[in-house]
Amino acid sequence: MNKLVLITGGSRGIGRESALYLAEKGCDVIITYHSNKDAADDVVSRIKEIGRSATALALDVSQTDTFSHFADVVETQLKSEFSRKELDVIIHNAGMGIYKSFEDTTESDFDILMNTHLKAPFFLSQLLLPMIAPQGQIIHISSGLARFSLPGYTAYATMKGAVEVLTRYLAKELATKQIRVNTLAPGAVETDFGGGAVRDNTELNRSIANQTALGRVGLPDDIAKALAMLVSDDSSWVTGQRIEASGGMFL
Repeated sequence: MNKLVLITGGSRGIGRESALYLAEKGCDVIITYHSNKDAADDVVSRIKEIGRSATALALDVSQTDTFSHFADVVETQLKSEFSRKELDVIIHNAGMGIYKSFEDTTESDFDILMNTHLKAPFFLSQLLLPMIAPQGQIIHISSGLARFSLPGYTAYATMKGAVEVLTRYLAKELATKQIRVNTLAPGAVETDFGGGAVRDNTELNRSIANQTALGRVGLPDDIAKALAMLVSDDSSWVTGQRIEASGGMFL
């Protein structure tokens, strides 16, 4: 593909797998990490072993007051590490979940979810927009929970639903710059998200698999491959869309 991709939350789970898979497909990668520098450095090392360029930058996506400095760091890294001025793709992947009933969800819970899943992609894209190349793309990672409803995820799914609306509006507004904007919505995936429940709870895993058309829960590389499809030039006529990669969960 020969693209430069920035992935937030790229040190583990879907972000890690996507960074490695995109590197295998010919992309250079900037990943961000919240606290686990060792894991992020491992991803960078693996990408370099593949033969692509990579770097890892610290970023807490819940702290919007740090974004201006982060944008400056990205601009510097583009020049020093990649000899470029622009990004081709930004993937807003970093996230966290809070499993609570509507009645038990606090304002603090709501705010951290909003900061992480809605304010972060909004304002980070705003600051990085001058660095996105023409024919570039912004990809939001949403969730199947924006389509189907499960108890305990009201606040989380609310943010993901808002991100899907943001996708359509940005696709319209940024089309004048030839920048595409899309959403990829995974279903249940075997990662450490939510304490690793889908991965580690055999009964839960089996229950979800039984309600999924393709008969199993997702793996991180399932999502990485779907992302690669969006990142590639084969999707150049796709914008403003929500694409679900769930194996047909809860059809």
